[in-house]
Amino acid sequence: MPINKSNLTIPKTHIINKMNLLKSRKIKILVYSFYIILIDQVSKFWILGTLGFDQSKSIIPNFLKLTLVKNKGAAFSIFSNSTTLLTIISIFASLLLVTIILKSPPRSYWNSIGIAYLLGGTVGNGIDRLFKGYVVDFLELVPINFPIFNVADISINIAILCFITDMILTKDKSRNTFKN
Repeated sequence: MPINKSNLTIPKTHIINKMNLLKSRKIKILVYSFYIILIDQVSKFWILGTLGFDQSKSIIPNFLKLTLVKNKGAAFSIFSNSTTLLTIISIFASLLLVTIILKSPPRSYWNSIGIAYLLGGTVGNGIDRLFKGYVVDFLELVPINFPIFNVADISINIAILCFITDMILTKDKSRNTFKN
């Protein structure tokens, strides 16, 4: 029985539109990451010019202070004084994230946003490690005993929340698929 090839062809415009959509999504992720890096670096540059190290300035009384510190470790100061190792990890992770963005189509909205925030935060702190030998941290939550952090750290935490949201929504979609 002969197969009618005209029924199997996909219009060229459909493929081109799909490819352009993926390219624009990838570019948006990279641009969004760039803005996160820019905000992080400008905020660190501003705080370095405004406040001396180990000094504090209250922004919201009993809630938020600006306290400038040099963090030579990672989150919660783990791997303290391992700047070279952490710099290599930051560069490797950043390159891996850019490769993922460029080679793999984004799975979902939340996954795309999470990757953008993760790349922005990773590069933001990586720039500090590479050029300063430490990460500039300056946001201190007063009412709780929490480590001092920066915009890049916030971005990394937002990325984690986006990935969790993506997993929950993806799990719900797959559960609904199996019910039908």
